Amino acid sequence: MAAIAAPGWSGCRRISIVRHPNPSDLSGAARGAHRCPPSAREDPPVTASTRSAPGYWSIALAAAAILAITMGARQTLGLFVAPLDASTGLGVASISFALAIGQFVWGASQPVFGALADHYGPGRALVAGGVLLALGMALTPFMQSEPGLILTLGVLAAAGAGAGSFSILIGAAAGLLPPARRAFASGFINAGGSFGQFVFAPFLQVLIAGFGWMQAMLTMAVLTLATIPLAWPLRRTPEQAAVHASTEGIGLGRQLRIAFADRSYWCLHAGFFTCGFHIAFLVTHLPGEVGLCGLPASVSAAALAIIGLANIAGSLAAGSLSQRYRMKHLLALMYASRAVIVALYLLAPKTPLTFYVFAAALGFTWLATVPPTAGLVGKLFGVRYLATLFGMTLLSHQIGGFFGAWLGGLSRVGFGDYQWMWYADIVLALLAALANLPIRENRPLPAAAPA
Repeated sequence: MAAIAAPGWSGCRRISIVRHPNPSDLSGAARGAHRCPPSAREDPPVTASTRSAPGYWSIALAAAAILAITMGARQTLGLFVAPLDASTGLGVASISFALAIGQFVWGASQPVFGALADHYGPGRALVAGGVLLALGMALTPFMQSEPGLILTLGVLAAAGAGAGSFSILIGAAAGLLPPARRAFASGFINAGGSFGQFVFAPFLQVLIAGFGWMQAMLTMAVLTLATIPLAWPLRRTPEQAAVHASTEGIGLGRQLRIAFADRSYWCLHAGFFTCGFHIAFLVTHLPGEVGLCGLPASVSAAALAIIGLANIAGSLAAGSLSQRYRMKHLLALMYASRAVIVALYLLAPKTPLTFYVFAAALGFTWLATVPPTAGLVGKLFGVRYLATLFGMTLLSHQIGGFFGAWLGGLSRVGFGDYQWMWYADIVLALLAALANLPIRENRPLPAAAPA
């Protein structure tokens, strides 16, 4: 796969992506046609209306900022469980079920919006997501029933956050970058989501404590509207749309059949399922675990912020290491480390320091699984349908997330604590580590046909 005039640190403008067996197989004229000009300004326009594509950093920063907002909104919803329960009297189990529905919808919406982004461009999908996310959060304070919470937090806000999440943002960047830059860009964008959690967790806790959960939720609804202007650098230009429409390749349906017939793709799904179980359980019920230990809510807010801060480093490290080591081994190591960390937490005294150390250790691998997982999907099947194919793995992630959030609430109601959930988390983390080992890292069939 070779990019013709792809944007990035080389200063070249992307026109299209083609596949050829080897540069040496091309004629001299063909090789010359694939050379990047010395600078983007010297790149001749394809048409009179062609304008310069956004630079690499503007794309990466915009994508990271969008993910910071959408993930900041999603990953801090656990802070609202106790005040929602006190205000509505619905009970932890009912609220957990609504949030569990949201975990599933967040995942289910990603391949849908991913397919729309693959066909129409990411800009439109991101704008639609921003509107849905803001609407869902703005309506939540007016809902006093379980069906109402399912509609606002479980469907509207979750679908909106899914439209502005990993699959579309990483897919948009991958389509504009050469293969050597994709892993780092994935890690950089992923770090943006972690930064959002780091910032919004203490910010929302201050708002909840000072002004109430309703005002905090409405404030977050307003902030999520910032994703709409941030989508501008990620839009598909008319020239890019024309090139995309004219690029030959197999259809999405056939590509999905190829992917789901591949054992390695299923192994990625299995590992990501357990990852979703682990993360959704913690973001939903870590505040409840802190409360059971007799500690104030500020400890859980600080722990969630520490998770986000640690994952900034973890995401950047995962993106960098994915360029040098086999991604399946990185994934296996991260999943196995979670089992060890949770086991050590269960043996430790439950003090604020324990929760902070626990959060820092888990945070390093929190969403650091995203860059190597997206990278493996790209290696196996190419980037033409990356938003859709990676979105499907995120659906499995969020099916696990549904069970993590829901069963956590049932465990709290049925047993009075989360002990059995911690045991299940350890077992699933070990199984995820084993599931990633058989994955191969070659590409069985690319999405694009030979030019």
